[in-house]
Amino acid sequence: MSKTTIKKLLQSMTKDEIIGMVLELYSAKKEAKEYLEYYACPDEKGKLEEYKDIIREEFYPVRRRDPQLRFSVCRKVVADFKKFKPSEEAVAELMMSLECAFQLANEYGAMWEEFYYSVESDFDKTVQYIAENGLWEKFDKRLQQCVKWTDGSGYDFANIIEDIYEDGKDG
Repeated sequence: MSKTTIKKLLQSMTKDEIIGMVLELYSAKKEAKEYLEYYACPDEKGKLEEYKDIIREEFYPVRRRDPQLRFSVCRKVVADFKKFKPSEEAVAELMMSLECAFQLANEYGAMWEEFYYSVESDFDKTVQYIAENGLWEKFDKRLQQCVKWTDGSGYDFANIIEDIYEDGKDG
């Protein structure tokens, strides 16, 4: 169904019918409930912390013993957060939660090749986003720390991360 069709449907409904439909949607879908609650009472900092906790839990779990390291979960968290239309700085802050992966790799030593590929890809997206939105000065020290944490890593990881950082800094 297209937005045009939905718009026509909504225009044909009474105010009470629309309110009833929104309340049904609120009760039926967790995502709709979360969005409507945020829409009614936006709390960007609170929502940011909630989403950062989800990412941190992937690398430094509180509720279970071993890290899950599911980068797909982290990417989905960022995509879901963007749906709330937060500030560019808040999006960059959430994307910087990737520093947990760098810290974990530094603490545990050599990781597997796919881990490094995921970190490289996500770091590249983060660096590009920060550079494109004029936030380099705010996040530069943390980006530099990520580069430092790669020292001694395998699979040419340190060089790739440093190149991504330098390209973002120069770009």
